[in-house]
Amino acid sequence: MTPRELAVGWADALDGAVAPTLTRDRIEELLAELAGDLIDAVRGRRAPETAQETAAALVDANYRDPLVVGRTIPLICATVPEHLRRTDPGLAPAPIRERALLVAAEFATGFAAALRSVALSEQEATMAAAFTAAREAETRRELSEARFAAVFAGASVGIGTVDTAGRVLEANSAFAEMLGLEVAEMPGRAVVDLVGAAKIGTAYTRMTQLLAGSIDRFRLEIDYRRGDASKAGIDLSMSAVRDHRGRIQFLIGVAVDVTERRELAAQLWYDANHDELTGLPNRAYFFDRLAAANPPVGVAYLDLDGFKEINDRWGHSSGDEVLRTVGVRLQGIVTAAGGVVARLGGDEFIAMIENCRGAEQLAAMRADLLATLTAPMAIRQQTITIGTSIGTVYLEDAPTEIDEAMQAADIAMYRNKAARSRP
Repeated sequence: MTPRELAVGWADALDGAVAPTLTRDRIEELLAELAGDLIDAVRGRRAPETAQETAAALVDANYRDPLVVGRTIPLICATVPEHLRRTDPGLAPAPIRERALLVAAEFATGFAAALRSVALSEQEATMAAAFTAAREAETRRELSEARFAAVFAGASVGIGTVDTAGRVLEANSAFAEMLGLEVAEMPGRAVVDLVGAAKIGTAYTRMTQLLAGSIDRFRLEIDYRRGDASKAGIDLSMSAVRDHRGRIQFLIGVAVDVTERRELAAQLWYDANHDELTGLPNRAYFFDRLAAANPPVGVAYLDLDGFKEINDRWGHSSGDEVLRTVGVRLQGIVTAAGGVVARLGGDEFIAMIENCRGAEQLAAMRADLLATLTAPMAIRQQTITIGTSIGTVYLEDAPTEIDEAMQAADIAMYRNKAARSRP
């Protein structure tokens, strides 16, 4: 499979997710170039961060629907590794899978960042147009007022003006909807009475500074709770409009509802840092937490005994159910101990306790894990019991080399497995 052939399948997967501005031939040319970059990144010839540039290129080509991420990650994690396995049998499968996960995470991060950049650029353009129109109203009132009225009424972003006493002069429907208010009830009322100083916090403080003349503009994101208790994320920009003598005439504000963008970013982060099957944190997230852990640190490395036989006898669907059940049981034990547990892949899991009170606490958790994980499971009307090998390492100091800590836990786990297998 060449990058061009991969691009054709990629284009088919993205079809319907968005209406790009390019022709099909130009799309395939673009995707062929990007597919080559992804293949090189998974192979290890390029850094995983290359995928961020790939995501930005897709956003630039108007691929801005969240479905793009959902349809691209399977290509990175499955199609590309399979292509490399067939074309270069000498490559080790495990590093390829690990790099594919890192490349997929970087792609999701880059896609969210590119979407945010586009949204902010559009907001700044709207703010500039509205601010220019408002200033022209002082010198060329009739023409500029007509222009401003068109922007004001038809804008999809919220636009409002406030007088020097802090009362709303005008607000468009988009702004009122964002705040959970009726547009007709806003003019003439003080901002503090409409939304409450506590609800907008820092934004209200900045507005009073604008009115006092100590600052000329501000921009920040606020968390706003509407009257019906629903929440909204709002990106708010406000500026002071002055006359030719420098006196403040009124304030103008532009607001963008970023609730969906925040939710998308949160979902992309979650998908990039959690195992799809069990919902547990994944390898990358765990290693980041381990690198920043507060010592002493207790680490437990787990491997399921006989899992292959379960797949062979009951099928992979039952095997997946076993892994999900193991994940739930692990979460219950480790979370109760104040720790973090992750799935490394296959039937391997790892747990960590920060501020570990000593080897005794780690041994107690190991005993709880053994007792819990080896208890029978009801899987698809079958009773299944599985063994577990657990290796533990107690680190008095923060791990400086994550690989060394992992290797020590891995060796301890295999010693436990060997001991269990001896007659």
